[in-house]
Amino acid sequence: MPASSSPEPADPSACRNPADGDRGWGYGGAVDADDVRLAAAACRSALSPTLELDWTVSAGDLNLAVCEVVAHIGDTLLWYAADLAAGPVELSTMDLRVRPATPPSRLLDTVVAHAAVLTAVVASAAPGARGWHPAGPADASGFAAMACDEILVHTADAATGLGRPFVPDPALAAGVLHRLLPRGPEDEDPWAALLWCNGRTALGDLPRRCVWRWHCAPLDEWDGRQPVG
Repeated sequence: MPASSSPEPADPSACRNPADGDRGWGYGGAVDADDVRLAAAACRSALSPTLELDWTVSAGDLNLAVCEVVAHIGDTLLWYAADLAAGPVELSTMDLRVRPATPPSRLLDTVVAHAAVLTAVVASAAPGARGWHPAGPADASGFAAMACDEILVHTADAATGLGRPFVPDPALAAGVLHRLLPRGPEDEDPWAALLWCNGRTALGDLPRRCVWRWHCAPLDEWDGRQPVG
């Protein structure tokens, strides 16, 4: 199964890797199946008004079209469901891929449907269950948070390419930030901080990042250091 990491910005020269220093950093809580459903609904709500626009334009500054980015969201949700269900050993027996040439409305249907599949797997996971991920063995909350991150950040990429605003629920952005990126800045707007943590923009005096890594294992296993990509 393909590694389910996010596409990176097209121009690496547009960002550099800062030393994070000792700024204020937050700790976090759980992200759950309901959050995945909310993130998918936010994606559909943001992009549904754009169905008549050209989804072959670039998604922000990624080397991907809008249709490819939305298809990638659908891919990752199904990968995560399979990976959590399969357990900690990588499941590489299948080729799961959403077709980017699918009509935009059906791509959004796919995101919502695959989010429902992942929601069911997360909600039914046994306590302590882990699944394989390139960033390390993730628990159910970790997979839910990674899914929300994929949905929210890539919806922003798509919306940028289509000239549309996208600002999700700040509580959802904060939950994802604290769960996956526990050294993310807590003294900033959570959505702006989540975009910065994912290498999408500068944040105040912090330059844009080129490398980042999620902490998808349970937070009580975090050693307090910045995860390195």
